[in-house]
Amino acid sequence: MEGIDGQFYPAIRKAGVQISRVNSHGFVCGMLDPDDREYCLQSLRPAIDHAVEFGAPGVLTFTGMRHKGISDAQACKNCMEGWKQIIGYAEQKQVNLCLEHLNTRDNSPRMKLLFDIYHVQIMHGDVIRHIRQHKDYIAHIHTAGVPGRGEIDDTQELNYPAIMRALLEVGYQGYVAHEVIPAWSDPLASLRHAVRVCDV
Repeated sequence: MEGIDGQFYPAIRKAGVQISRVNSHGFVCGMLDPDDREYCLQSLRPAIDHAVEFGAPGVLTFTGMRHKGISDAQACKNCMEGWKQIIGYAEQKQVNLCLEHLNTRDNSPRMKLLFDIYHVQIMHGDVIRHIRQHKDYIAHIHTAGVPGRGEIDDTQELNYPAIMRALLEVGYQGYVAHEVIPAWSDPLASLRHAVRVCDV
């Protein structure tokens, strides 16, 4: 389970549910803007502590949305400078920072990729090839149906059993989280269906 407010973590763990990733600073602001850097760092440090406390393997981080006046090249430089200020703490705590959505430039073993299948399909397609190509950097998976980000049922275009088999083929051992906008009337039935589809 991920994306849940930290106040619920004790109850979630008491119920026997694993927390797969801890959220931090959200996706609107991020390391690409130096004005947001301190906020991001102040969000990431306690998120890493929460991950350790509640047994989550990683913490989500984001570049932030593009800003006028910050080129892509400068944004990349800003992001690297920002993450270098926190990656040592993540390494010390043995927690992965999972960048959503693409970065393979940082050579720290604690900087990984959140591979969001929904976004990859929309932006690039060829999901299984991308899994094989980036397998060494993937620390977490998001699923959702395309189009619509709904259930992974027969109304959408992706072959999720084949995608799950590809993940097994490349040796992926992390979590697969179902991040959808439910279209079914019974969200629990939707979740159970996703588990069945992905259980290959």
